[in-house]
Amino acid sequence: MIQEIIVTTTNEDGSTHIAPMGIREESNLIVIAPFKPSATLENIQRNKVAVINRVDDVRIFAGCLTGRKDWPLTPTEKTKEHRLEAALSHIELRLERFEDDEIRPRFYCEQIIEVSHKSFQGFNRAQSAVLEAAILVSRLHMLTKEKIEQELEYLMIAIDKTAGENERIAWDWLMERIETYKQESTKDKIA
Repeated sequence: MIQEIIVTTTNEDGSTHIAPMGIREESNLIVIAPFKPSATLENIQRNKVAVINRVDDVRIFAGCLTGRKDWPLTPTEKTKEHRLEAALSHIELRLERFEDDEIRPRFYCEQIIEVSHKSFQGFNRAQSAVLEAAILVSRLHMLTKEKIEQELEYLMIAIDKTAGENERIAWDWLMERIETYKQESTKDKIA
């Protein structure tokens, strides 16, 4: 099972890198598999730690994929990292082992501490649709125009029926990113 979360890691300059990612558990370890190249990959290799943030504000997922990464942070309990203030819970991780791969290396991490901050009320359909659209945006370069449009048409049903203000903001950010991608793709074909 893959869980969609936000990973926070520390950049070389001391700033915090925030990235949406799917993680899984294997043999009591959390597996983080970022694509190459990525700041998350470099940061975990260098620092040997990471923080898993479980959030229900889908604007954070959409924001990270559309250049909006200025989210309030707070220090963690056991590591010298930061977590999202909006995190419902967070898990501080220590790197146990690393498996290299040409596309997606895998970090196997052990849990240092897990802390709950707020209860999870569950996702409505619009929040789930935003998460799916965020995943779609992260893979635009791998999908056909037809596949993108087909997926968005279906996801829009949930947005129309169940979205609140935060979900509409997140959706609009993602649609702007998709439109920019389409325009850039058209320019590349002309050039």
